[in-house]
This record gives sequence, C-alpha cells and structure tokens, in this order.
Amino acid sequence: MIRIVLADDQHLIRAGFRSLLDAEPDLEVVGEAATGRDAVDLVARTHPDVVLMDIRMPDGDGLWATEQLVARPELAGTHIVIVTTFELDEYVARAIRAGASGFLVKDTEPVELIRAVHVAAEGDALLSPRVTRRLLEQVAGTLTGPLDDARLAPLTDREREVLTLVGQGLTNEEIGRSLFLSPLTAKTHVSRIMSKLLARDRVQLVVVAYETGLVRPGHAA
Repeated sequence: MIRIVLADDQHLIRAGFRSLLDAEPDLEVVGEAATGRDAVDLVARTHPDVVLMDIRMPDGDGLWATEQLVARPELAGTHIVIVTTFELDEYVARAIRAGASGFLVKDTEPVELIRAVHVAAEGDALLSPRVTRRLLEQVAGTLTGPLDDARLAPLTDREREVLTLVGQGLTNEEIGRSLFLSPLTAKTHVSRIMSKLLARDRVQLVVVAYETGLVRPGHAA
C-alpha cells in the first residue's frame, strides 16, 4: 500500500485528488494539510511514501515545507512531488534543489496523477517527463556551471554517459537504446550513480548533470 499526504490550501483540489487516489486499491491518502507548517507536522507524524505538495500555501509555503522535510534523515523514504502550474516556473530551481522528486500540473489527467504517485513511490524515474524536461530547461541557466571533474570523479566513463542521458530526461529504456544496453542494465547504472553521488532520486541526478556541466541549456531531449 502506497501512503500519500496531500498538501494544498484549496479544499477542492485536495478533495479531487483524494477521490481519485483512494479509488485505487493500492493507494491510501493518510492525511491532508492546508498550510506548509501543518504539512511538515503531518508528514513527520505519518511518514508517507509520497507527498503531493502545493507551492502557494500560508504559514510556510510548499518550498519551505519541502526543504524542512528533506532535511530530516528519518524521512529519506518520503518522496515529495511539487504540484505546480507553468506560471510558477521561477520557483522550480529552488524546488529541485530542495529535494523535490518531480512535478505535476494541477490540471493533470487522472491517469497521469496515479502513475506519478506510483513512480514517486518507487523513486527511480522522473515524473511527468514532458513537464519536468520543460521546467528544467527553463531554469537550466540557474543550474549550469563549469564542468566539475572533482564531483564526477567517482563515476566511470560509462556512468558519465548514463548521467548525461539522465540529465537530458531519457528513461531507462531510452538510455538502453542509445547505449545498446538492456533497460535493466541501464537501471543498474542509474542506481549505482545515485549511490555514488548521494542522490535521492533521478530528479537530483538531473540537477547534478546540469550543475556539473555535463548537460547544458538546449541539450535536453
């Protein structure tokens, strides 16, 4: 059972998400919060697998709440998905640096919402790839730095290749096709890279790819 917390100051949004998610046999909404501070307290008590986090909330917004939660080692297994609109792109750089595992738009299709929760719980893939790629591309200029060989030193040449493709938004299947590997082998490489770079998930690997200069604006797939 995947346990979920909903954090949004709009009751109708929470009610709509709860209705969709609770209808799935393997999903359970364990709590709702309408403020950032309440979200932090609720997640700390319930230790859910996934948090759907709005940005604009009173008493500590969703970005502040994400930073607070990611800083707690006991919540390492909780993945936070930022629920946003394209009008809020200016907040994305801070959100991904804070440790968000992905992004959804509020008018996302029901099937995409359900899929995103499953993917977030697994912690091994980007959420809403088209949305995430677009958002990352728009904030890439705030992330990109000079090539940082020291930070990339733990990686093999093959792992650098894989990280570059992860940074471009490719899935394991797409990485496998590009490098003539099986999807399972690609996934194994990604897992090893995450371990070596102490990354929480693939979104954090994308950040590293930009910050170290492996991927630059305009190179996303």
